Order: sequence, then structure tokens, then C-alpha cells
Amino acid sequence: MRKTLAAYTLIIIHSVCGAQISSPSASAVRYTQYPSLPGVKHPVFIFCNSTGNVKGVLEAVSPGGTGPFTFTWHRWDVAAKDFSIFIKADANVLSSSLTGLDEGGYRVRITDGGGYDTSLVAWVHLDRPYAEAKLQNFTCDYVALSGKVAIDTFYYYDPVNGLPVRLKNAVSFLWSSTPESAIPYPSLELNPVTYSPPLEDVVYKLQVADSFQCTSESSFPYTSIHVKADFEVSPLQGEAPLEVTFTDKSIRALHYEWKFGDDSVSYLKNPPPHIYYKPGEYYATLIVTSEHLCIDSIRSEKITVDPSELSIPNVFTPDGDGINDYFIVKGKSLRSLSIQIYSRSGMMVYSFEGEGERLSEWQGWDGCINRSSIKAAPGIYFYIVRARGWDDVIYDGKEYRGFFYLYR
Repeated sequence: MRKTLAAYTLIIIHSVCGAQISSPSASAVRYTQYPSLPGVKHPVFIFCNSTGNVKGVLEAVSPGGTGPFTFTWHRWDVAAKDFSIFIKADANVLSSSLTGLDEGGYRVRITDGGGYDTSLVAWVHLDRPYAEAKLQNFTCDYVALSGKVAIDTFYYYDPVNGLPVRLKNAVSFLWSSTPESAIPYPSLELNPVTYSPPLEDVVYKLQVADSFQCTSESSFPYTSIHVKADFEVSPLQGEAPLEVTFTDKSIRALHYEWKFGDDSVSYLKNPPPHIYYKPGEYYATLIVTSEHLCIDSIRSEKITVDPSELSIPNVFTPDGDGINDYFIVKGKSLRSLSIQIYSRSGMMVYSFEGEGERLSEWQGWDGCINRSSIKAAPGIYFYIVRARGWDDVIYDGKEYRGFFYLYR
């Protein structure tokens, strides 16, 4: 016969106050919230069951009385709406336990030989969150992931009316990858799409956790098809003709197209050094294509070829001390240069004319007359300089005719 509400309340409250039913192997514990018995809190022991092979365990000791005791265990019968399924009875013992338990409710009645009689109630939940990670789609430009998560729904039952009460639970998730790669909003978006796809093979993983900190995870390998254009430039600035080296650092590139910014193109992986003759600013672009026809491109930093300059000294001291021993016209980005030097009497004592390599190797006038061993006397000398820059600036006229002093 079913107990009255008052009688059931008395028995349950007595058992809860003792709080002598436990489960040390449980992962978490929560307490019931019966609509008909708001003041009664029975434990709900949660066992994380990630493998599917975990079972529940309960242990009971008497909160009172004089031992030894008899422990009589029953399980909740959903159809009968009562603890009416007999499990076992342990007599003349001080404690009792149940192992290998499935989900559900369990009650143990504890009696002694002196009239002591009480009951303890606990619920067992075998918690197994679910995670499924899959590849939704991929192209050269993105990788789309697909996630599926679920958590177990567990019901305990109001002992008075047998109505189910849902145990509160919530889910959280986190996407990750090894090695680490970009995943937008990994804990907010269950089906993230990244437009920064990995450039190396990765393993994507989806981890799920619920309110009881029970977890599950799912993973899958992803083989990258993506391509990245990259290169180094050296140097980025100098005078014309400027020789620049381009070193490829692209990932998964098969075909190359180099555009150097001066209407010249190369299709080699590592093109020979490129020479910029005309002063100005340039940007080199590399376009690469992979085996899967994925395309990427990158533009270099600014490459600056200095404009032409010409500077003529007004004194030099060819005394062999290693300082200012040569009269040399200082210039940048000069294509050609000619110079004649005359004494005050009008005699030419030195001349030079050159371009290209000859100009780059020119060290200047050492102060000896016409490249002989005869040293020019100290005093005033006159020069006539003509030059042309790689930017087609012509240096000629009276401002490039003048005098300088030779000191010894």
C-alpha cells in the first residue's frame, strides 16, 4: 500500500539528515528538487561514462541505531511509481554497497534488532556526452567544419506522485587543431568556417563538456591543399643599377609568376637577381599556383632605387694618411661620368671617362700627374665634369666646372 505524503516525508527527511549514502567513485553529485517535497534533497550521483562501460556504485552506513544492521535494497519502478524492485538484503553487517548499477533510483532500508528503522535514497546517472567532428567542405579559400554535440537527459521521479523531474544539465564545446591553426569562434560556432585555412596537415578536434564536467571528444585528420605565396627581398634600397635578390619562401607552390614592377616577368621558382636600372619606387608581385590549382599572391615591400646625385669636393689631401687621399666625384645612380682636371697653367693633369663596371671601380685621382709617379704640386686646380644619371638627368654646364684645392 502506498504511503501517505506525511509518512513519506518523515521517512525521507530522516534519511537525508543522516546523509549516510555515498559514492566515492562518482564524478559529481547534485541534489533532487521534488515538486511535492521541496524540502527533501536526495543525492544524484553522476558517473562520467565516456566509454559506455561505466556502472554506478553506492555505499550505505546507518545514520543511527545499534549495529549490526540489515540493509534491504530496492530499485525505483517507473511503471509502479515506487521503490518496489527488490535487489538484495545484507543482514548482520555495519555497511552495505551496490555495484554495477544502471541508471535509476535506489533505496536502502536499514533496521536493527532494537526497533530502529530508516531509509536512504539516491539516484544514479551514467552521463555520456556526445561529440562528432566532421569535415563539412573545403576549397582553396576556406575549410568548413561540422560539429554535432549532445548531452544525456536524465530524469529522477517524485516519490509522492511518481512524476518525472529533469536533472538540469548544459553543454559547452571547443574546437581546436594540432598543430594550432585558425578556427573562428571555436567555443561559440559549432560549424565554423575559416578563411585562413591551414598550410600544413592538421587534426581537428571537437571537445564537449556538460554541467557535470563529463567530457567527450571527436577528431579527424585534414590534409591541406592550400597554397601561400611568400618571398624575401634583398636589398630594398640602393643606387642604380640596383641588383635585387628574390628568394622564394612559398608553401605548396607549383607554378610561379614573378612581376618585378618594371614590366619584366619571370616564371622560375628562384629567378636570377633582378637589376633595376631606372631610379624610382617598385613593388614586386609573386603569383603562385598549387597542384590543385589553388592560387595566392603577395606584393613586396617598396623597393627604392635612389635618384641620381652628383657632389664635387672642393679640397683633397693626397698625403698618404688614408684620409681624403683621392679626389673623387661622389654620386648616386650615375650611368656615365667624365672628368678633366687642369692646373692653373691650363695643363691637363688627369682625366677619366667611364660607365658601368668601369665607373663603379673608379677610385678617383690620387694626385699624380696623368697617372705617373710625378706628384702634382699643392695649389688650385680646375675641373670639368659631365655625367648622366640612370634617370636620364644630365649633369653639364657651368655649375659642374670649378676649382678645388690640393694640400700635401
